[in-house]
Amino acid sequence: MSTNPAVPRVKRRVLLASTAGAAAAASGIGVWATQSAGAESNPRPASGGDAAPFQGSVQGWASQNGGVTGGSQETPVSSADEFLSAISEGGLIVRLSGSISIDGMNDVASDTTIIGDSGATITGGGLDMSGQSNIIITNLTFDDWGDDAINVQESSTNIWIHHNTFGVGNDGCLDIKRESDFITVAWNLFDGHDKNMLLGHSDDHTADRGHLRVTYHHNYFNGTNQRNPRVRFGEGVHVVNNYYRDIGSYGVATTMDAGVILEANYFENVDTPVEIGTGDSDPGRLVAIDNYLDNSSEPEQNGSVSTDLPYSFPVDPADQIASIVSGGAGAS
Repeated sequence: MSTNPAVPRVKRRVLLASTAGAAAAASGIGVWATQSAGAESNPRPASGGDAAPFQGSVQGWASQNGGVTGGSQETPVSSADEFLSAISEGGLIVRLSGSISIDGMNDVASDTTIIGDSGATITGGGLDMSGQSNIIITNLTFDDWGDDAINVQESSTNIWIHHNTFGVGNDGCLDIKRESDFITVAWNLFDGHDKNMLLGHSDDHTADRGHLRVTYHHNYFNGTNQRNPRVRFGEGVHVVNNYYRDIGSYGVATTMDAGVILEANYFENVDTPVEIGTGDSDPGRLVAIDNYLDNSSEPEQNGSVSTDLPYSFPVDPADQIASIVSGGAGAS
């Protein structure tokens, strides 16, 4: 496990890039235009009835490979039995009202949107996407789960998880692994959990190479301890415009030759924004670009990562991310 050298904690806007990353930028590969986030980048769930299940459109990796549309026929549910039956059917917009308690990990079928009305909460168990595609999960609060709150695995693709709130449970809040791909995790609030998010199953699961293309944007990591995320093998993992506040152990870990782009994030009271390798895992690569440091150490970097991603992204100025994200992340 690498450790950061003693670096003075600073409050300033910095532009950091590896030598190779700087060369790429000079050759025309690299940064996106900086502009204020618009309605499309911060879609808010609509309020029910015949309204659309979400407003705006997905950005980042989930916009590729055909994009994400979710379900088409709205089905309101208010009990655990109704909810579990509906999410396993496929083709539905499952609208949950109220609070339910479920057990274990529960399968979500392809071509499904799961949306919560205001205050919709799931406790006790979690949602599992295994070999599925074209799924949207939005406006839910997860708390006190027994395994993972959300697990994406077995080559699941085109998943958009946005505007949810995650409290504290047993294992991960949102783990993505086993060759899953083309996923966007956006505008979520992660509030106080320890082992927050994995990207990549294990050091031995080398089949994840060439997959795990994920964009994490405009998420609020509030007092989470580690794995925000912890990355293995993924290439072009885009961690952009997130707000890290009072992080315990570390922010992002890059391991097993993963390639991470850490761009225009806001770090507040974070001693270790980045770990290059962690636990028994070999180091990965990371290039840091234009992050804002508020009483935080500079992110460690390693190697080179191409920033020539196949999508455009309207990057918000890093020094505005604390107010933008804290005002918009999480469920309603």
